[in-house]
Amino acid sequence: MAGQYMRLNELLAATEAVPPAEAVTVVVEDVRRRFDATMVSFLIADISGDAVVRLATVGTLPPARSAERIQLPGTVYEQVLRTQRPYAAVEGWGEPRRVIVPVTNRGDTIGLLELAAPIEADDPALHEIGRAAHGLAYIIIANRRFTDLYQWGRRTTPLTLPAEIQHHLLPSALSCEAAQFTVSGALEPTSSIGGDTFDYAADRRILHLSVTDAMGHEVDAALLATLLVAALRGARREGADLVEQARRADRAVARHGNQGMVTGQLVQIDLWDGSTELVNAGHPPPLRLRGGEVEQLALDADLPFGAPFPHSYHVQPLEIRPGDRLVMLTDGMLERCAASAELPALVERTANLHPREVSSVLASTVLRACNGRPPDDATVLCLDWYGTEHRERDAQNGADLTQASPPLPWE
Repeated sequence: MAGQYMRLNELLAATEAVPPAEAVTVVVEDVRRRFDATMVSFLIADISGDAVVRLATVGTLPPARSAERIQLPGTVYEQVLRTQRPYAAVEGWGEPRRVIVPVTNRGDTIGLLELAAPIEADDPALHEIGRAAHGLAYIIIANRRFTDLYQWGRRTTPLTLPAEIQHHLLPSALSCEAAQFTVSGALEPTSSIGGDTFDYAADRRILHLSVTDAMGHEVDAALLATLLVAALRGARREGADLVEQARRADRAVARHGNQGMVTGQLVQIDLWDGSTELVNAGHPPPLRLRGGEVEQLALDADLPFGAPFPHSYHVQPLEIRPGDRLVMLTDGMLERCAASAELPALVERTANLHPREVSSVLASTVLRACNGRPPDDATVLCLDWYGTEHRERDAQNGADLTQASPPLPWE
């Protein structure tokens, strides 16, 4: 383990000596030398979730290409991202073995590392390549604050102004794994942007979750969502309780939201004792999967944030047990054409999948039900709760493999 940290420290020092946009190339070149590879590429996951983009390549097999977009469905790239397990295959007689490993941090799939190297299926070097890819995830996270390269690589389709605003309201990582929980979200925006957001943050003791839906469309909805999210984050970071968070969000929307309103749910889970509280501001109730059965939770509903009537917010208890899955939704997942997706049954059928996959499957199913043109944003936040007895997780590869789908066979 000490050697692993030493290696990461050396790479961090090397990447800080070059411009932030070149940091990934430094790591890719280091991997090429360490494993005698003829080619190494880093492929970043596209913002759409259905493609990867070849962002950096060193070596001569194949020739280096920039910003090559590769569709995921049906490819080995999709399988490695989905299972979080390495893949290796001989491409041809006498050629190096093709190796693909996930670049992941705490379950957040950043991309893939692809090599052409003399690696066998049982070669210990394969484990070391996985560690190198995990280290690359840290390098990217550290350097993407200083450059647009990684955002540019993830965008093969330009974002509109409201989409740009909405994108930056989401957490910087759409998934997070910890000892007590895994949380992951997905958002399928309507073409006119409906103002949906989701958010999470894990403090030393409290896990915060929120799903919100601003009324309207386009820039007005995005600006309304910005007021709401900024107010919630500001209150949360000051240590305010749920009622105070809701009160500040309500006041911000009422004062500055041009008579707009926002529905939402705020959840706090105590990571020490498992107690859970919720504020429901006029939002659709969540689904809970327990013992293979899905239940829509019965909640009291307070008025939406910004409602022009005298009102207050109250905290409700929410029971979650180890092994439960909580699925929080916006109405774009439930109404009009989305209703044909039959989400409760789909939540049951996807019980064995990682929350990252569940969120993606639910959102994409709604998208297909609406023929690719949902009338409203469709947003989902999926939480798996393991319980307070869990204190550590396996962090060797950046993802919890106990929740992954079955591994790919070696070819």
